[in-house]
Amino acid sequence: MRWWRAPTMWLVIGGPLLVVVASFITLALAILNPDPVLSLPAAKTKAEQPAVQGRNHAATPER
Repeated sequence: MRWWRAPTMWLVIGGPLLVVVASFITLALAILNPDPVLSLPAAKTKAEQPAVQGRNHAATPER
């Protein structure tokens, strides 16, 4: 019996081959359609400072 007539061999070869093809398609989509870079406004980061300080204070163990 030839290898291409065995259904199991098509699963053994076809499965990984399908994954490789899908990964190249995903790579092409990622290269052709990159996500835009978002810059955070400075006002928002200043507004978050009290919350960050409170979180750090709460996480600091007592001496």
